[in-house]
Amino acid sequence: MYSFQVKDMTCGHCVATVEKAIKSVDGRAQVDINLQTSAVNIQSDIEPTRFAEAIAEAGYTGELQAA
Repeated sequence: MYSFQVKDMTCGHCVATVEKAIKSVDGRAQVDINLQTSAVNIQSDIEPTRFAEAIAEAGYTGELQAA
């Protein structure tokens, strides 16, 4: 599992946009997003850098957290 901090998510639309970006990388990824804590948890076998790039392309700053 990968954990990202996406501090520039401010609303439900932001959450949906970030989730859509993640799913564009891995449609079967399990995604858990907590807007209050800005936490994005992703369960996937794909490299975390691909998710970071997708989040950035969606217009957000995803900071990978240490395991």
